[in-house]
Amino acid sequence: MTRATRDVVLAFLLAGFTLVALLEIGGGAPQIALAGIPSAGGFIGWAVPFTKLLTDASAVLVIGFLAAAVFLLPSSGNEVEGLSVRAVRIAARWATVWAVASVFYFFIKVGETFAAPLTGLRWPYITGYAQASEGRAILLQALLAAVVAVGARWTLGTRSLAALLGFALAGMAPIALTGHSASSGSHDLATTSLLLHLLGVTLWVGGLAALGWVATHGSKRLEAAVARFSALATWAFVIIGVSGVVNASVRLGSVGEVFGSAYGRLVLLKVAALAVLGWLGWQQRRRIRSQGAGFLRLAIMELFIMAATMGLAVALSRTPTPVGNNVFNTPIEELLGGPLPPAPTVLRLLWGWSGNGVGLAVVCLGTALYLRGVWAMHRRGDAWPAGRTISWLFGMLVIAWATFGGLGVYSHVLFSAHMASHMLLSMVAPIFLVLGAPMTLALRTLPGPRQPGEVSPRAMLLSFLHSRFSRFFTHPIIPPVLFVGSLYGLYFSGAFESLMGNHWGHALMELHFLAVGTLFYYVLIGVDPAPRAIQPLVRFGMLLVTVPFHAFFAVAVMSSNTVFAGDYWRSLDRPYRTDLLADQYLGGGMAWAMGEIPLILVMAAILVQWFKSDAREAKRFDRSESRTGDEQLEAYNARLRDLAEHGKRRDP
Repeated sequence: MTRATRDVVLAFLLAGFTLVALLEIGGGAPQIALAGIPSAGGFIGWAVPFTKLLTDASAVLVIGFLAAAVFLLPSSGNEVEGLSVRAVRIAARWATVWAVASVFYFFIKVGETFAAPLTGLRWPYITGYAQASEGRAILLQALLAAVVAVGARWTLGTRSLAALLGFALAGMAPIALTGHSASSGSHDLATTSLLLHLLGVTLWVGGLAALGWVATHGSKRLEAAVARFSALATWAFVIIGVSGVVNASVRLGSVGEVFGSAYGRLVLLKVAALAVLGWLGWQQRRRIRSQGAGFLRLAIMELFIMAATMGLAVALSRTPTPVGNNVFNTPIEELLGGPLPPAPTVLRLLWGWSGNGVGLAVVCLGTALYLRGVWAMHRRGDAWPAGRTISWLFGMLVIAWATFGGLGVYSHVLFSAHMASHMLLSMVAPIFLVLGAPMTLALRTLPGPRQPGEVSPRAMLLSFLHSRFSRFFTHPIIPPVLFVGSLYGLYFSGAFESLMGNHWGHALMELHFLAVGTLFYYVLIGVDPAPRAIQPLVRFGMLLVTVPFHAFFAVAVMSSNTVFAGDYWRSLDRPYRTDLLADQYLGGGMAWAMGEIPLILVMAAILVQWFKSDAREAKRFDRSESRTGDEQLEAYNARLRDLAEHGKRRDP
């Protein structure tokens, strides 16, 4: 047995022992059913948490070994090489385990849900659970894991493996967005924070496990890999800490439950484990900097603590929370994820707050990453325009108000507030975001190649910006079609009501508005590198075509006699603004006002850019003529003289 295999076995045993112990302590262990009450049996009772532990550990190893092969270990070409190839093969094997374990997890969850042993599962049980959100999430996770397993066996290209890493990270989302967190209060906040928590854990733990494996092989590329992993681990540690605090606060409900409940005490154990891991990581970084060695011993110690923490995390997910699953008193609270807000006032619209997890994630991560890039530029002595930073931060502020600020509070209960939020996300915030030049900042601050030929994160971003995918979506026709077409397709179909009746549907609309608006303004007035050089006249034409269609949409909303998503608004039974058509008319007016003004400003900006472009071209021509002694002007005059002489010879 190799050292790596032995350490993996010991880590699994430690995680399993921690899981059993804490399930017994926290009250999440399977209980013997009373006589006459259906039960799935002890096998399924214990198989569920242990299979969950196996799927989590498999996902961690898949993501960690793929990240090591693609980003951490240096390469010298478009394909991974050396130990990176073996890391990809290991990731493929663990992805197979992840997929198979997920399928088995689905069936034992069916048994747990319907209180039936494996031998007693019936087809209606299976199909019924497959139609539930948790069942679909497990099957989707199995599918994504299978895609990674197959893909990792067929490619060694760095960019292709980066895409597979994206699929593997996406495989963490289905389970995070359903189940334990989805049943807590403030579901959006609970599920989003859990997803960020899981992504941080998998990248940190998986990356460390992969580098520990590299260290056992004595690779010369370890030092460079550890240096890059150090930055990744720092980001992961912060994300894990912040998201963990947010998630625990949602589930605990009050400070008293931290010490007064079994769940709260397990949370404290997890906090202590995170603190120890942070200290070990800091010690490791300091020792490597001072001595250039000592990575493996501390890494193994960290991994064992991480393994125990994973067992603790699974036990925590099976432990009843103080908040409980039935935290909503009325159907309205179930629908909104909280009580119906009081009648809107200016103060409430300005200073209100809502637990919108997606909005918080976009604003916090967007602000932190951008400021980190600005700081990196400043640290190495490069200038970055303050106006761009202010523009980006103002765009983040607009997103904050439209999603989790006062306007975001009422965007779930008033069509007018929803439309105002929509316009801010698609028409106002993107203007300031694209003027912040985030792609330019990323290209200047992302890690470059550590040796000739390496496909670095910076090179990946640059190749993406000039890919066929980017060229297609930046074609002058595509952004206006998506920008305006999605308005008609969303509001004049049943899609709007379906999305409004679902927490994640509302979040998807917000992300869609922001993405489509950003793409539109990126093509129109963006200062970042673009795959297409679109002339100002073409951009001006794009805007002229877009403006009337947007105005027609606003007029159609105002003149409609049908309430969009009427069943949803009526189900809220709000005591204020009870005239739904009047509120819809107000929303249409907001769409007109908040849409046309930014478009007119952008039109002015395009004209200014057009003028500046002509001025730059004239200066470039003058400099060229000064260097060549007016060569082009003399050639043009000679051509005119030749035409004049030729014309005279042809005169009768």
